Amino acid sequence: MTTTPHSHSPAADDRAAHSLAHVMPVPVLIGVFLALVLLTVVTVVATFFPTGSFEIWISLGIATVKASLVAVYFMHLRYDTPLNALIFVFGLIFVALFLGLTMMDTHQYQPDLMINQPNGVD
Repeated sequence: MTTTPHSHSPAADDRAAHSLAHVMPVPVLIGVFLALVLLTVVTVVATFFPTGSFEIWISLGIATVKASLVAVYFMHLRYDTPLNALIFVFGLIFVALFLGLTMMDTHQYQPDLMINQPNGVD
């Protein structure tokens, strides 16, 4: 069977029809939702424990996991091309790098900050 540029095979039509959307099973969506709710509760509970300088890293870590779950399941990154997942991972790495370098710089001027000082404006 020879194909011309204008003929279509049923397999190609099937792939084209399914490439637009992915139907997620309801148990997966409920599981991801419950994981997001659990991580939100963990974030709130973590505020009651004094962790010192690790508080920001714990909060950012939990937020990164939550954002990754949203991107992977609700934005269908799991079913997309691997290049998009790679771009997402590199984006996370660069955000972590930029935040880490910024956090390292805060130790230079920390003693100069006047925290909780009244500014004289009522």
